[in-house]
Order: sequence, then structure tokens, then C-alpha cells
Amino acid sequence: MTTLLTKHQRLAALRPLSPESVGSLAAAWDVRMVYESNSIEGNSLTLRETELVLSKGVTVSGKPFKDHLEAVNLSMAWEQVKSLAAPDAVLTERDLLDLHRIVLTRVEDRFAGFYRTGAVRIAGSNHIPPNPVKVPDLMDDLFTEIQTITDPVERAAKLHHGIARIHPFADGNGRTARLAMNFVLLAAGYPPISIPTELRQAYYNALEAADAGDFQSWLNFLTQQLDQELDLWLDALEETQDPRLQDPS
Repeated sequence: MTTLLTKHQRLAALRPLSPESVGSLAAAWDVRMVYESNSIEGNSLTLRETELVLSKGVTVSGKPFKDHLEAVNLSMAWEQVKSLAAPDAVLTERDLLDLHRIVLTRVEDRFAGFYRTGAVRIAGSNHIPPNPVKVPDLMDDLFTEIQTITDPVERAAKLHHGIARIHPFADGNGRTARLAMNFVLLAAGYPPISIPTELRQAYYNALEAADAGDFQSWLNFLTQQLDQELDLWLDALEETQDPRLQDPS
């Protein structure tokens, strides 16, 4: 965690970040996040296809229209996160429901922006989500609990795991949990996290460890991903700040 704090301080020292220094990096990261977050959930679009959908508005031949909508929706939800996550901003349940509504619009309109009213199972997991009658109170408890956690990385991890464990929605839980996690990180001045598709099983294993009471393994997994994201941003941004690379004119 000390390493994270040091890198966080280095990133803070570079602020305010100019649009020129972050523009292309942020745009590429946004596409990667949409691709990876959807891919984890079974979306068939490749990274290149996701970029075409988002930048050109095209539909990809041979791919389900649902996959196209999921890319567009997640991109819109991410823009909403970025607009709301001002320094020290607090994510509310209403914000979470709004993000979920964007994620599922035109994909599953009947579920978009509402807590589930039926039982669900998580494919490939031994965890059984709670009875839907308990969901509103459990979500209220979760949002109350995370406000008592001072460390933003731990708070982000707790919020993500809580949403995954409660599974409050009929669909879109994973994507919404990752958006909520990144809201907390952005508001605290950290870069957001994207989970690479090749780490899907490790990601699920870490979440299941937390379900079984080993929250530290889940926190360690996210900390490692955040450390790598910090390296990505620092390598790019500190290079642009190097006076040896500046135009002498």
C-alpha cells in the first residue's frame, strides 16, 4: 500500500493534467475498459471492433446487436462516472441505479435501473445471492458501511465486492460494480482499473475468496491492478513533463 501512496502522490504532483497530455491516453484506456469489462461478461466484440463501434457508430457484421448496444451503453455509463466523480465526491445509491439503467438500456429495459425482484444464481460460482426481499436493506447497509472506510482503495474494493455478493440486479452486476469501484478511485485521485480479459478467472477467484471471508486476497488483487494502472499513467505523463523533452522555443 505504501507503494500505491507514493505513486498516488507522484500523480497528484502532475495535476492539473492538461487535455493535451491525457487526451489520447485516456481515449485508448476508455476503449480498452469497455472492451475488457464487456468481454468478461461474454460480449463477443474484439478490442478493434469495440473501437469501431464507439468511434464510428458502426455495427459489426456477424456480431449480435446486443453486443453493440452493450459497448455503447457502457461507454455512456463511463462518461457519466467521469462527470460525477469530482474530487471527494460520494457515490449514492441513486447514482448506482442511474449507472445500471444506462448499462441495460435497450438491452434489458425491464430490469434497467431497478433492484431485482427474483432469485438469481451466479454461473460457475458456489455463492448464492440473498433473497430479493433483502436486497434494498443490504444495499443500504453496504452504502452505510463504505462511508466508514477511510482508505479509498479499500472502500472501492469493499463496494465492488458488496455489489457482486449481493447481486442486486437481474443482469449487469459486474459492469455496474466495476463502474462503482472506479467512481470511488477517481474521486480519490487514483486512476481507474480495468480488468484484463486474461485475468478473468483470477478476478473471479479473488471475489470468491472474499465471499468466503478472505477479503485481503481480493484487496491484494485489486491493489496489484491499480499499481499497474498507476505505472501506465505515470510513465506517460511524467515523460511529457520531462524538461529535456520540451520544445526549447
